[in-house]
Amino acid sequence: MGFVLRWICAFGLLTATFNPTEYNYATWVRDFGRENLSVAVLLGLLLMIGYIIYLRATLRSIGGFGMMLVLAVVSASLWVLYDFKVLRLDNASANVWLALAALSLVLGIGLSWSHVRRNLSGQADMDDVDD
Repeated sequence: MGFVLRWICAFGLLTATFNPTEYNYATWVRDFGRENLSVAVLLGLLLMIGYIIYLRATLRSIGGFGMMLVLAVVSASLWVLYDFKVLRLDNASANVWLALAALSLVLGIGLSWSHVRRNLSGQADMDDVDD
């Protein structure tokens, strides 16, 4: 259940920033940001904090190469679904949702990887601490 919650939070963070509907931060700032500059800055900073938490944890747990590897596996899976005619790519809105799901999967795996590694190996990860 922990992974699913982390994945849903990553998906929420990404879709709050941008999605194909009109209900997202980027569209709101474009349309109403000038009138509500203080709110736009506050929400932007809160989103940035969320991204920093997710990206830092992901980079520390699986690294840049791991992020690219997870994204490659997700992309290859989508390619297989497309080849077997399970997935159609003619809808631009659906493609954006697929990209958001893929990116949130990368962030969710990155945030959960330490827990997975600890369960598989029995060893906990420790941050580098300078004394």
